[in-house]
Amino acid sequence: MAAFEYIALNTNGKEEKGIIEADGSRQVRQMLRDRGLAPLSVTVTREQKNKQVLSFFQPSLSVRDLSLITRQLSTLIAAGIPIEEALLAVSKQNENPKSKAMLIAIRSKVMEGFSLANSFAEFPRAFPSLYRATVAAGEAAGHLDLVLNKLADYTESQQESRAKIQQAMVYPVILFLLTISILAGLLGYVVPDIVKVFADTGQQLPALTVFIISLSDIVKDYGLIIVIIIALIVFGIRRALTVKSIKLNYDRRILHLPLIAKMSRGMNVSQFASTLSILSSSGVPLVEAMKISGQVLSNSWLQKKVSEATVSVSEGSSLNTALEQSGYFPPILLHMIASGEASGELDDMLFRVSKSMQQDVEVLLSVLLSLFGPFMLLIMGGAVFTIVMAILLPIMNLNQLVV
Repeated sequence: MAAFEYIALNTNGKEEKGIIEADGSRQVRQMLRDRGLAPLSVTVTREQKNKQVLSFFQPSLSVRDLSLITRQLSTLIAAGIPIEEALLAVSKQNENPKSKAMLIAIRSKVMEGFSLANSFAEFPRAFPSLYRATVAAGEAAGHLDLVLNKLADYTESQQESRAKIQQAMVYPVILFLLTISILAGLLGYVVPDIVKVFADTGQQLPALTVFIISLSDIVKDYGLIIVIIIALIVFGIRRALTVKSIKLNYDRRILHLPLIAKMSRGMNVSQFASTLSILSSSGVPLVEAMKISGQVLSNSWLQKKVSEATVSVSEGSSLNTALEQSGYFPPILLHMIASGEASGELDDMLFRVSKSMQQDVEVLLSVLLSLFGPFMLLIMGGAVFTIVMAILLPIMNLNQLVV
């Protein structure tokens, strides 16, 4: 059976859209007529998806939706419901048309005899390699419900971390934009009007006033050009970072900058340890788990180091020794891994250290963001005070001349 998207007219002459499963478009049309609908168009969902060759245009799921779908599947499968029925129930529960179409297409693949992991591979942007590998390991071990439950916990923790960061960034971003807007307004509109008054007096202006006037002229005459140049520079940097060699060198330097290095390394290592813990506890072989865990890292230089460590592990080296040779993984991670390998509790140790490092990163980020607000207020206050003084100084000099 395949999933079909249809558009039909009801008895009132209004269009209705939906998704239905059938063996062919002719059967879909008959089913619609049996329901009192006049079919206008019937298209195969999966064929439409497969036409989207570029991954950029492939459907995706938000972290929240992925977590919810995973939790629902875990609950239904744990209750003994077959996978295809669980997928159908979750699709009916989902209110997002794209997600519903995706789940029905996955169900069709399962009913054709494919495994759930291979069915998820139809939508790689929605279900990443980590997700699919973990599901495949759960299917092979016969503990799919437990694995899905772990994946739901993992995606929920990701969602919570992102929500915390986004909430913490709201105030600094608003303050930054407000600062730029106020300074641009003062220099572009307020200062030029006041300058006209000083120009009529013919007095010699103080150096600070001359500087502010020059800055105001630049903003007024070249403000738009400056914004365009900055946008082009940002676009150029982003394009340059798509080049593998440049991105590799950039990420390597990031790992040596004060504060930024600690945050970047902490986030990447926490992600690596958490992913490796989930995959290893789900029964994925260590070498394969390291390959997948390395792919989820955002820093390409650390990806390279994990790839080198993966080769060492495949040649017989311990995980602790292989990671230690890279020189980029913190001692706490190495000690916990060594303890886990010695005690046979590597999964638990990786999970603990990932939680610890994630908390450290969140604390550091919250401290930096809490300092950013006062820092921007200080800059805004200093800039406004400088502009006000540049305006007041000529007025004070003019008063002295009158006296």
